[in-house]
Amino acid sequence: MSRAAARLDMAVQTVSAQVRALEQSLGHSLFKPAGRGIVLTEAGAAAMALADQVFQLGEQIPAAVRDAVSGQGLRLAVGISDGLPKLVVRHLLLQPVLHDPRVRLLCHEDEFERLLADLALHRLDAVLSDHPAPPNPNLRLYGHKLGDAPMAWFAPAEVARKCRKPFPECLNELPVLLPTHHAAVRARLDQWFERHHLRPRIAGEFEDSALLAAFGRNGMGAFPASRWSHEELLQDKKVRLLGETPRWWSTST
Repeated sequence: MSRAAARLDMAVQTVSAQVRALEQSLGHSLFKPAGRGIVLTEAGAAAMALADQVFQLGEQIPAAVRDAVSGQGLRLAVGISDGLPKLVVRHLLLQPVLHDPRVRLLCHEDEFERLLADLALHRLDAVLSDHPAPPNPNLRLYGHKLGDAPMAWFAPAEVARKCRKPFPECLNELPVLLPTHHAAVRARLDQWFERHHLRPRIAGEFEDSALLAAFGRNGMGAFPASRWSHEELLQDKKVRLLGETPRWWSTST
Protein backbone atom coordinates (compact mmCIF):
# COMPACT_ATOMS: atom_id res chain seq x y z
CA MET A 1 0.00 0.00 0.00
CA SER A 2 2.87 2.37 0.78
CA ARG A 3 4.53 1.69 -2.57
CA ALA A 4 1.25 2.38 -4.37
CA ALA A 5 0.88 5.64 -2.46
CA ALA A 6 4.42 6.65 -3.44
CA ARG A 7 3.72 5.99 -7.14
CA LEU A 8 0.53 8.05 -6.92
CA ASP A 9 2.27 10.79 -4.90
CA MET A 10 -0.41 10.51 -2.24
CA ALA A 11 -0.46 9.83 1.48
CA VAL A 12 -0.79 6.18 2.52
CA GLN A 13 -3.80 7.07 4.67
CA THR A 14 -5.57 8.61 1.66
CA VAL A 15 -5.05 5.53 -0.50
CA SER A 16 -6.12 3.19 2.32
CA ALA A 17 -9.25 5.23 2.92
CA GLN A 18 -10.19 5.14 -0.78
CA VAL A 19 -9.66 1.36 -0.93
CA ARG A 20 -11.85 0.87 2.13
CA ALA A 21 -14.55 3.09 0.63
CA LEU A 22 -14.46 1.09 -2.59
CA GLU A 23 -14.70 -2.21 -0.68
CA GLN A 24 -17.67 -0.90 1.30
CA SER A 25 -19.48 0.22 -1.85
CA LEU A 26 -18.89 -3.17 -3.51
CA GLY A 27 -19.65 -5.19 -0.39
CA HIS A 28 -16.54 -7.37 -0.73
CA SER A 29 -12.89 -7.28 0.32
CA LEU A 30 -10.51 -6.62 -2.54
CA PHE A 31 -7.26 -7.46 -0.71
CA LYS A 32 -6.10 -10.02 1.82
CA PRO A 33 -2.87 -10.35 3.83
CA ALA A 34 -0.06 -12.42 2.31
CA GLY A 35 3.15 -12.57 4.31
CA ARG A 36 4.30 -9.02 4.94
CA GLY A 37 2.17 -7.62 2.14
CA ILE A 38 -1.26 -7.95 0.58
CA VAL A 39 -2.65 -9.66 -2.53
CA LEU A 40 -5.89 -9.45 -4.47
CA THR A 41 -8.83 -11.58 -3.44
CA GLU A 42 -10.96 -13.26 -6.13
CA ALA A 43 -13.28 -10.27 -5.97
CA GLY A 44 -10.29 -7.95 -6.28
CA ALA A 45 -8.97 -9.81 -9.31
CA ALA A 46 -12.36 -9.54 -11.02
CA ALA A 47 -12.55 -5.81 -10.25
CA MET A 48 -8.98 -5.33 -11.49
CA ALA A 49 -9.73 -6.99 -14.84
CA LEU A 50 -12.66 -4.66 -15.46
CA ALA A 51 -10.69 -1.65 -14.22
CA ASP A 52 -8.00 -2.39 -16.81
CA GLN A 53 -10.64 -2.27 -19.53
CA VAL A 54 -11.95 1.04 -18.19
CA PHE A 55 -8.43 2.50 -18.21
CA GLN A 56 -7.87 1.31 -21.78
CA LEU A 57 -11.06 3.05 -22.90
CA GLY A 58 -9.94 6.17 -21.06
CA GLU A 59 -6.64 6.16 -22.90
CA GLN A 60 -8.55 6.34 -26.19
CA ILE A 61 -10.21 9.66 -25.25
CA PRO A 62 -7.28 11.96 -26.27
CA ALA A 63 -7.01 10.34 -29.72
CA ALA A 64 -10.79 10.56 -30.22
CA VAL A 65 -10.76 14.24 -29.26
CA ARG A 66 -7.84 14.98 -31.62
CA ASP A 67 -9.64 13.23 -34.48
CA ALA A 68 -12.82 15.21 -33.83
CA VAL A 69 -10.97 18.55 -33.81
CA SER A 70 -8.98 17.70 -36.96
CA GLY A 71 -12.13 16.75 -38.87
CA GLN A 72 -11.29 13.05 -38.91
CA GLY A 73 -14.13 12.14 -36.63
CA LEU A 74 -15.40 9.17 -38.66
CA ARG A 75 -13.17 6.52 -37.18
CA LEU A 76 -14.42 3.05 -38.14
CA ALA A 77 -12.93 0.17 -36.15
CA VAL A 78 -13.84 -3.14 -37.75
CA GLY A 79 -13.05 -6.60 -36.43
CA ILE A 80 -12.28 -9.20 -39.10
CA SER A 81 -12.94 -12.84 -38.25
CA ASP A 82 -9.78 -14.81 -39.03
CA GLY A 83 -11.79 -17.32 -41.07
CA LEU A 84 -12.95 -14.67 -43.55
CA PRO A 85 -10.98 -14.34 -46.84
CA LYS A 86 -9.20 -11.01 -47.09
CA LEU A 87 -10.41 -10.39 -50.65
CA VAL A 88 -13.99 -10.74 -49.42
CA VAL A 89 -13.24 -8.11 -46.77
CA ARG A 90 -11.87 -5.84 -49.49
CA HIS A 91 -15.05 -6.35 -51.53
CA LEU A 92 -17.21 -5.33 -48.56
CA LEU A 93 -15.21 -2.39 -47.21
CA LEU A 94 -13.27 -0.80 -50.05
CA GLN A 95 -16.05 1.08 -51.84
CA PRO A 96 -17.75 2.51 -48.70
CA VAL A 97 -14.40 3.75 -47.41
CA LEU A 98 -13.31 5.23 -50.76
CA HIS A 99 -16.57 7.14 -51.13
CA ASP A 100 -16.05 9.06 -47.87
CA PRO A 101 -12.51 10.44 -47.47
CA ARG A 102 -13.24 11.44 -43.87
CA VAL A 103 -13.38 7.80 -42.76
CA ARG A 104 -10.28 6.46 -41.07
CA LEU A 105 -10.51 2.68 -41.21
CA LEU A 106 -8.98 0.52 -38.46
CA CYS A 107 -9.04 -3.25 -39.08
CA HIS A 108 -8.35 -5.82 -36.37
CA GLU A 109 -8.15 -9.54 -37.13
CA ASP A 110 -8.78 -12.11 -34.40
CA GLU A 111 -10.89 -15.09 -33.42
CA PHE A 112 -14.63 -14.50 -33.66
CA GLU A 113 -15.34 -14.85 -29.91
CA ARG A 114 -12.63 -12.34 -28.98
CA LEU A 115 -13.93 -9.87 -31.53
CA LEU A 116 -17.43 -10.12 -30.05
CA ALA A 117 -15.97 -9.37 -26.62
CA ASP A 118 -14.22 -6.27 -28.00
CA LEU A 119 -17.47 -5.25 -29.70
CA ALA A 120 -19.35 -5.54 -26.41
CA LEU A 121 -16.71 -3.32 -24.77
CA HIS A 122 -17.08 -0.73 -27.57
CA ARG A 123 -13.51 -1.22 -28.77
CA LEU A 124 -14.95 -2.11 -32.18
CA ASP A 125 -17.79 -0.59 -34.18
CA ALA A 126 -18.58 -3.71 -36.20
CA VAL A 127 -17.41 -7.26 -36.81
CA LEU A 128 -17.30 -9.02 -40.18
CA SER A 129 -17.65 -12.79 -40.07
CA ASP A 130 -18.72 -15.75 -42.18
CA HIS A 131 -21.34 -16.79 -39.61
CA PRO A 132 -23.77 -14.87 -37.36
CA ALA A 133 -23.21 -14.11 -33.71
CA PRO A 134 -24.71 -16.66 -31.28
CA PRO A 135 -27.75 -15.47 -29.31
CA ASN A 136 -26.71 -14.00 -25.98
CA PRO A 137 -29.17 -12.01 -23.82
CA ASN A 138 -26.22 -10.32 -22.07
CA LEU A 139 -24.84 -8.82 -25.30
CA ARG A 140 -26.71 -6.14 -27.19
CA LEU A 141 -25.69 -7.09 -30.71
CA TYR A 142 -27.41 -6.68 -34.06
CA GLY A 143 -26.59 -9.03 -36.92
CA HIS A 144 -27.12 -8.26 -40.60
CA LYS A 145 -26.51 -10.48 -43.60
CA LEU A 146 -24.39 -8.53 -46.08
CA GLY A 147 -24.69 -10.99 -48.93
CA ASP A 148 -23.74 -14.38 -50.29
CA ALA A 149 -21.85 -15.70 -53.30
CA PRO A 150 -21.13 -19.02 -55.01
CA MET A 151 -17.92 -20.88 -54.29
CA ALA A 152 -15.82 -21.32 -57.42
CA TRP A 153 -13.35 -24.19 -57.78
CA PHE A 154 -9.98 -23.63 -59.40
CA ALA A 155 -7.09 -25.94 -60.23
CA PRO A 156 -3.57 -25.49 -61.60
CA ALA A 157 -3.87 -25.49 -65.41
CA GLU A 158 -1.52 -28.46 -65.86
CA VAL A 159 -3.44 -30.48 -63.27
CA ALA A 160 -6.85 -29.53 -64.72
CA ARG A 161 -5.87 -30.74 -68.20
CA LYS A 162 -5.51 -34.26 -66.83
CA CYS A 163 -9.15 -34.41 -65.70
CA ARG A 164 -11.29 -36.88 -67.63
CA LYS A 165 -14.62 -36.18 -65.90
CA PRO A 166 -16.73 -32.98 -65.78
CA PHE A 167 -17.15 -30.82 -62.70
CA PRO A 168 -17.77 -31.72 -59.90
CA GLU A 169 -16.85 -35.39 -60.49
CA CYS A 170 -13.38 -34.26 -61.56
CA LEU A 171 -12.60 -33.38 -57.91
CA ASN A 172 -12.35 -37.12 -57.24
CA GLU A 173 -9.38 -37.18 -59.63
CA LEU A 174 -7.52 -34.22 -58.13
CA PRO A 175 -5.70 -33.43 -54.89
CA VAL A 176 -7.87 -30.90 -53.08
CA LEU A 177 -7.02 -28.02 -50.72
CA LEU A 178 -9.64 -26.98 -48.16
CA PRO A 179 -10.13 -24.44 -45.38
CA THR A 180 -9.87 -25.95 -41.91
CA HIS A 181 -12.97 -26.58 -39.81
CA HIS A 182 -12.20 -23.21 -38.19
CA ALA A 183 -14.02 -21.63 -41.17
CA ALA A 184 -17.81 -21.89 -41.29
CA VAL A 185 -17.73 -22.70 -45.02
CA ARG A 186 -15.86 -25.97 -44.39
CA ALA A 187 -18.94 -27.70 -42.99
CA ARG A 188 -20.93 -26.66 -46.07
CA LEU A 189 -18.24 -27.96 -48.37
CA ASP A 190 -18.20 -31.32 -46.57
CA GLN A 191 -21.99 -31.55 -46.92
CA TRP A 192 -21.72 -30.70 -50.61
CA PHE A 193 -19.16 -33.49 -51.07
CA GLU A 194 -21.59 -35.93 -49.43
CA ARG A 195 -24.53 -34.88 -51.62
CA HIS A 196 -22.49 -35.34 -54.79
CA HIS A 197 -20.86 -38.57 -53.58
CA LEU A 198 -17.41 -37.03 -53.80
CA ARG A 199 -14.42 -38.46 -51.95
CA PRO A 200 -11.57 -36.14 -52.88
CA ARG A 201 -8.04 -36.65 -51.62
CA ILE A 202 -7.36 -33.78 -49.25
CA ALA A 203 -3.78 -32.65 -49.85
CA GLY A 204 -3.83 -29.72 -47.43
CA GLU A 205 -5.95 -27.69 -45.01
CA PHE A 206 -5.39 -24.00 -44.31
CA GLU A 207 -6.81 -21.46 -41.86
CA ASP A 208 -5.70 -18.57 -44.06
CA SER A 209 -7.56 -18.40 -47.37
CA ALA A 210 -4.79 -16.41 -49.07
CA LEU A 211 -2.28 -19.09 -48.14
CA LEU A 212 -4.65 -21.79 -49.41
CA ALA A 213 -4.96 -20.03 -52.78
CA ALA A 214 -1.19 -19.47 -52.97
CA PHE A 215 -0.46 -23.18 -52.56
CA GLY A 216 -3.19 -24.04 -55.10
CA ARG A 217 -1.91 -21.55 -57.67
CA ASN A 218 1.55 -23.06 -57.37
CA GLY A 219 0.40 -26.56 -58.29
CA MET A 220 -0.55 -28.30 -55.03
CA GLY A 221 -4.17 -29.01 -55.96
CA ALA A 222 -7.71 -27.79 -56.65
CA PHE A 223 -9.10 -25.20 -54.25
CA PRO A 224 -12.31 -23.22 -53.60
CA ALA A 225 -12.64 -19.43 -53.63
CA SER A 226 -15.59 -17.09 -53.16
CA ARG A 227 -16.82 -15.33 -56.30
CA TRP A 228 -16.16 -12.06 -54.47
CA SER A 229 -12.48 -12.91 -54.36
CA HIS A 230 -11.76 -14.73 -57.59
CA GLU A 231 -11.27 -11.80 -60.02
CA GLU A 232 -7.49 -12.13 -59.73
CA LEU A 233 -7.67 -15.90 -60.15
CA LEU A 234 -9.59 -15.59 -63.41
CA GLN A 235 -6.75 -13.47 -64.79
CA ASP A 236 -4.07 -15.92 -63.68
CA LYS A 237 -3.03 -18.12 -66.61
CA LYS A 238 -1.57 -20.69 -64.20
CA VAL A 239 -5.02 -21.70 -62.91
CA ARG A 240 -8.25 -22.78 -64.53
CA LEU A 241 -11.85 -22.42 -63.39
CA LEU A 242 -13.44 -25.86 -62.89
CA GLY A 243 -16.97 -24.84 -61.87
CA GLU A 244 -19.13 -23.28 -59.17
CA THR A 245 -21.13 -24.52 -56.19
CA PRO A 246 -24.48 -22.98 -55.09
CA ARG A 247 -24.60 -19.62 -53.30
CA TRP A 248 -23.11 -20.69 -50.00
CA TRP A 249 -20.62 -18.13 -48.94
CA SER A 250 -22.40 -15.68 -46.66
CA THR A 251 -20.98 -12.76 -44.71
CA SER A 252 -22.52 -11.17 -41.65
CA THR A 253 -21.82 -8.07 -39.63
